[in-house]
Amino acid sequence: MHEYARSEPSTPPPRPYGLTPPASVDHLGRQRWTDAENGTFARGSHEIPFDEDGDVAPSDRVLPKTLPADADPITKIFFDYYRTERGYHPRSINSTTAWTATTPMSFFAFRQMTNIDMPAPRKALLVAGAEAHSRSYSEDVQATAPETVDLVIVPGADHVDLYDRKDLIPFDRLDEFFTKNLT
Repeated sequence: MHEYARSEPSTPPPRPYGLTPPASVDHLGRQRWTDAENGTFARGSHEIPFDEDGDVAPSDRVLPKTLPADADPITKIFFDYYRTERGYHPRSINSTTAWTATTPMSFFAFRQMTNIDMPAPRKALLVAGAEAHSRSYSEDVQATAPETVDLVIVPGADHVDLYDRKDLIPFDRLDEFFTKNLT
């Protein structure tokens, strides 16, 4: 799992002279027709994974059934939540299956900060874990609209800790924000 805004997800190697489409675009284009012809849809990761050779590595699960010893830190924290009793649910996409293979297309179809000023002057509250791989998203939003966005960084919390770790969720800040801004 990778960040769209900040990370360098595993990408295919550069194509000679740029004449062929990137593997991800080619894969999604072909998958759309395969889905239409079969009357079904393929499952896939939230992001399109690539193997060491730069080829698309399709999968029918977001997370593996068992955690590999060499799993990256982000996979480890999501596995610890979605694949254990802590957050597992038999109907959860992240627990048992995968997104549709074309789900990522919408993430690439628009610039995420284009309309960031639309909610102004209404306030927004973002809460991010200090150790969260996704923290940079919230920081980018807050930096883009500092008058509109309040950002709370929770020390010691990763991304999924803020799903269920009641000892880390800043309920006092949530109460303060909603009391002030929804009255």
